Amino acid sequence: MPEDKHARAPAWYVISLRPQGEHGPLRSAVERFGGRVVGAAPWRLEMLGGDGVRDVLRRALAAPRVLFTSPAAVRAAAALLPLRAAAGQHWLAVGSGTAAALRKAGVVDVAAPRRMDSEGLLDLPALQQLDGLAVGLVTAPGGRGMLAPALAQRGATIIRADVYRREPVPVTARTLAKLRTLDAPAVLAVSSGEALQRLLAAVPADIAERLQRLHVVAASERLGELTRASGFPKTTIADSARPADLARAAARILGTAAGDRGIR
Repeated sequence: MPEDKHARAPAWYVISLRPQGEHGPLRSAVERFGGRVVGAAPWRLEMLGGDGVRDVLRRALAAPRVLFTSPAAVRAAAALLPLRAAAGQHWLAVGSGTAAALRKAGVVDVAAPRRMDSEGLLDLPALQQLDGLAVGLVTAPGGRGMLAPALAQRGATIIRADVYRREPVPVTARTLAKLRTLDAPAVLAVSSGEALQRLLAAVPADIAERLQRLHVVAASERLGELTRASGFPKTTIADSARPADLARAAARILGTAAGDRGIR
């Protein structure tokens, strides 16, 4: 009988803070490098609906600038209204994954920054001259809190459409046990500062301390600063927030981190 690859202990792990049910892309990327993902989701995504949400979204989608902050925002918006760019509009995405989701939904011309974070987004040419212009911000409560104030400082009128929300979920006993007993080296992948803070607040002190001894792969310089300030001195910045780049950075770390055996 052929050996089940999932029955063997992996060479290494990535601890994922992606929302419940959203670990798949990172899991696939990590497995290509020989590792395995441990999901430690501190929340799940809940899509919003109703006439009020739809009306605000309709106004946001009619703005001269339409900005999406995540693939989940695209999926939630597309479930409420058709996504179609009008002549003269600029549709923008925070990163390549969000841009790909928009193209899949039917928006062909999408601008996304090479640096996939709020700072990179704010550097895009379409967001430089905003006096008197409306910007439709399709997003969720919390998250990229600096975007709306920065756009308003540039003279924009913000039409904010919250089309989904993050609902906290408890870290399961099974996940806590796994974090205490990892049988291979591990890296913590951080693509959301809020997710990291929620996880640290949700787990017992002994696990928080063990996590802080791990290497971290952060999706941006801003997140790297946050993780270091949160007690994670061994922080590396990935090339981007893409799952493949997070997995590649983790593999490189663990390939050179002799003696770093799991959570101790």
